[in-house]
Amino acid sequence: MGNTARRHRVLTRGLDRLLGAVFLLTGLITIDTLYLSGVDLTEWLTGRSLENRPYLVAFLLHLVLGLLLVVPVLLFGALHLRRAWGWRRVNRYAVGAGLALYATALLLLVSGLLLTRFGFFEIDDPAVRTAAWWVHVLTPLAVAWLFVLHRLAGPPLDWRPGLAWGAAAVAVAAVGLVLHLQGAGAAPAGARHFLPALAISPGPIPAERLSGDAACRRCHADIYAQHVHSAHHFSSFTNPVYRFSVEETRRFLKARDGHVRVSRLCAGCHDPVLLFSGRFDDPAFDPDRDPHAGDGITCLACHAITAVNSPRGNGDYRIAPPPEYPFAHSRSAFLRAVSRQLIKARPSLHKRSLMHPVLRSAEFCSVCHKVHLPQALNGYRWLRGQDHYDSFLLS
Repeated sequence: MGNTARRHRVLTRGLDRLLGAVFLLTGLITIDTLYLSGVDLTEWLTGRSLENRPYLVAFLLHLVLGLLLVVPVLLFGALHLRRAWGWRRVNRYAVGAGLALYATALLLLVSGLLLTRFGFFEIDDPAVRTAAWWVHVLTPLAVAWLFVLHRLAGPPLDWRPGLAWGAAAVAVAAVGLVLHLQGAGAAPAGARHFLPALAISPGPIPAERLSGDAACRRCHADIYAQHVHSAHHFSSFTNPVYRFSVEETRRFLKARDGHVRVSRLCAGCHDPVLLFSGRFDDPAFDPDRDPHAGDGITCLACHAITAVNSPRGNGDYRIAPPPEYPFAHSRSAFLRAVSRQLIKARPSLHKRSLMHPVLRSAEFCSVCHKVHLPQALNGYRWLRGQDHYDSFLLS
């Protein structure tokens, strides 16, 4: 009876509700963390890249749940400590374990905040971030252990519901991990060809998936400033020489063949946004009205190239739109800011999907800086066009 009275004085009805909220948020973030940790561990063991959109959504949920936990944990710990402090002589062990638990929980929350890159607060020092990461990984184990010690020092507690919920959390995370591993890393189905350009994609690529250089500018301002004035940027219909040449070619082909598809030969290198979105195949395409007619060779048009098929030129590459971070194209400025926060908080997928090894090779330049005119274009025979790649090899 003394223990019961003591407990009622330490945990009021309001504190019980607050503790329930802490337990609920902790349970959800535990499931989420087990899933994320399982993916990370499998990725480390196999060497495969397993991050995808569901993983990023789960990572965003981890950030949200972590932020939601801050206030309830701080509030409950402070109020509970104030009510329990009077019993420090009655049950010093419980109070000591509780103090250690509260301090470790605060350390867990602070380390999480240090790892989160906000616009107004970012820690970029690698040593600090590495230390914060290890603290954030190890403190949950210490929190669980100290909670058990704290409760063992208090009134008797029925652990069966907690163990049942814990087993359920592990099971849910395991199912999520299995489903993730079944779907992650699968190669895109199909291959769409754009002859006589030799480029191959898994299918049509919406224009917005390869355009939008302004979004890259937010983090890569110096590279954007160089690109926006480059010949690559002005490779499309904003270049009057190119526009005249292509429009004349398309006019001739429409009269000769009844379609303009052979003009894809030019678009494979000069107009990737228009080519892969299907706009370039439209005989009625009007560059004065199409918002993407001046995109040229965008940042993603190169960084989405995953492989060079051969050094023949004529756009002989494979391209696939990189995985999108959640809310990347949202109309809401807030959600777009959330997407940028995700990129900064979890940049590994961004780096892997936009910096394929082929981009560091000389063969990468060969896909467009080497040209031949096929018979489909001139109705005559194969002819060599400009060839900067071979002259580079012989230099």
